[in-house]
Amino acid sequence: MSGTQEDLDAFEGGLGDALRRTGETFTVEGRPLVDSGVVRGRRALRRRRVAAVTGSVAALAVVGFGASYTTGAFGGGSRHGGAGVAAQPTAQEIVPSTKSSPGKGPQLSAQQVIETLEGLLPEGQVSGQAGRGTADRLGPSAHLVFDDGEGKAAIGVSVGAIDPDGTEAEQQLECPDKIFVPHDSCANETLADGSSLMVLRGYEYPDKRVDTKWWHAYLVTPDGYTVDASEWNAPAEKGAAVSRAEPPLTVGQLKELVISDEWRPVMNALEKAAPQPARQPSAQGRDGRTILRRLKSLLPVSAKVVSESGGDGYAYVVVNDGKGASLVQINVQPNMSDVEGELFGAGAEVLPDGTKVVTRQGPGEKGGAGVVMWTADTLRPDGLRVVVSAFNSGSQNAKATRPTPALTMRQLKSIATSGKWAGK
Repeated sequence: MSGTQEDLDAFEGGLGDALRRTGETFTVEGRPLVDSGVVRGRRALRRRRVAAVTGSVAALAVVGFGASYTTGAFGGGSRHGGAGVAAQPTAQEIVPSTKSSPGKGPQLSAQQVIETLEGLLPEGQVSGQAGRGTADRLGPSAHLVFDDGEGKAAIGVSVGAIDPDGTEAEQQLECPDKIFVPHDSCANETLADGSSLMVLRGYEYPDKRVDTKWWHAYLVTPDGYTVDASEWNAPAEKGAAVSRAEPPLTVGQLKELVISDEWRPVMNALEKAAPQPARQPSAQGRDGRTILRRLKSLLPVSAKVVSESGGDGYAYVVVNDGKGASLVQINVQPNMSDVEGELFGAGAEVLPDGTKVVTRQGPGEKGGAGVVMWTADTLRPDGLRVVVSAFNSGSQNAKATRPTPALTMRQLKSIATSGKWAGK
């Protein structure tokens, strides 16, 4: 993976994870950046990025799903959190360490981390080993290509530190919404020792334009360490032909890999993560339940809601008026006057109360065949930004289900400018 947006995400890894799936969840040049329904959070990052977006809920609520969705197993990221696959080393490359403050245990080399992964795999051939040691500021990781006789497959693991009671851990362990991240299964489990585990069977490309499967396990231990493992049914995450029907490790084997005590020496070499501040409650009227209720009250009678969800500052519904499913999403965000010059310039409509309105029509963001996105983006004099978008599909990752969205541009504008959003 490469590109300026991905590089920026890796650089901004002070969040603990630089978004892993940037190729699929990020776009640039004024297009929306991320999917909101995946999880709640990353508010500081949202404020840095939001000025570049054009109005999708996806852009404003900023994704934090899964350590591998945010960085994966092998690439850049923070030492305090799952490091990622954003930039895989080349075959046989052992990444030199950039030293940081060590933990209490002995430091391990990149080769030792790689050998730990190799020792946990079933019978088979390994090649293309790469990794980082525990003294590396990006955190320890191992990546290799594994062949059990059924075809070559990429496998990678990273180990990190995290506040087990913090918001980030909660976000990373949360299963994604299938509306935004298609997957075959996702399960959460609390283990006997108090560790939390999430295992997901998903796809490298949300729109499934290539049949590369991505299976992922993410463990958070009670004492604040993470083990993040990913595997594919191809010898590389991207850019390699599918080589087998499924990734080589079963869900059970993937689970056993991340919970193995063999990772304990790696964990012990890491410094502890600083405790995160307690999650602040949503501002009155900005919680997902309130936003969802108000959004539904503003929909036309013909738009029957078939699914719905909401979080801090955003909500979405999938509606069907008898002509096919249509996704409608909204973001309600205060204190956004700083984006006025970039997004609400000379072409914006100014209403009598001073609200500025910009409307847009264009293609969808995620590659679904024939999907279009219609948006009404508004900014009020007090800095409240309300953005409503509708699509001609029930999911941006799926092909169009109808010629146009279920809501007209006039209806979207009416929802975005409603006085209900100013209420507490």
